Amino acid sequence: MRLIISALLFVLLQGCVASIVSDVANAPMKVVSKTVDVLTTSQSESDEKRGRELRKREEALGKLGRQRAKTRKRCADGDKDACKKAADLSDQIEREQDRAR
Repeated sequence: MRLIISALLFVLLQGCVASIVSDVANAPMKVVSKTVDVLTTSQSESDEKRGRELRKREEALGKLGRQRAKTRKRCADGDKDACKKAADLSDQIEREQDRAR
């Protein structure tokens, strides 16, 4: 009876032992490949990052443009401080556009 149980356990545990040995042997390769993947940036990731930066810059320019339009309207109504702020916003927009080039 012991012989049958031992033989049965031996047959059943071969898969487990082989799996463990395989996992241990492949672990260093998995670690290295994961490290390389983390440390490098793919072209698509780089393109996505650039696209996000461009959208943020365009949003900022749009916001500055709307602020400048409001202050120019107040300037046209006679508000001296608004005239100065509109000029400052124009300079800021120009700097942002130059930075994008």
